[in-house]
Amino acid sequence: MKTYKIRLWIMLLIMLSCFSVQAQKKDKQVAVKNMIDKRNYNFIAQTAIPTSGRTWNLTTEYTLTVTKDSIMCYLPYFGRAYVAPMDPTKGGIEFKSKKFDYKSVKGRKGGWDITITPNDTEDVRQLQLSISDDGYASLNVNSNNRQAISFNGYIEENTPKK
Repeated sequence: MKTYKIRLWIMLLIMLSCFSVQAQKKDKQVAVKNMIDKRNYNFIAQTAIPTSGRTWNLTTEYTLTVTKDSIMCYLPYFGRAYVAPMDPTKGGIEFKSKKFDYKSVKGRKGGWDITITPNDTEDVRQLQLSISDDGYASLNVNSNNRQAISFNGYIEENTPKK
């Protein structure tokens, strides 16, 4: 009888923990949807995947910041550049844009497919961001003067820095 009660308590605790995890997942999905609807989020890159070559794990925080009226991109670049920049310190993908086209489409299996086309940058032609319901994301950067590069990471809410 005593072991029966212990087993019953263990099963009850396991069931309660499952409900808690599901509630947390649902809260995360709602938060991600709100960030995308408000156009107020940061993409944090964790890995870089060049067209040719190996995957690079990123240790520094590289971001793509999206707000309603601007995008700011600070990402590294690994790959072949067809035209070298005049300034040797401009090797990464760095730009700010206030003139851009933003298109968000609900994905087939959930999540969102977002296409950003900056109109006031010379190098970057298009940014394609695929975001899952849980906030994990993949970013493809297409450029005029370089090979394409992809990044994997996650999104978080854009909070003003103090």
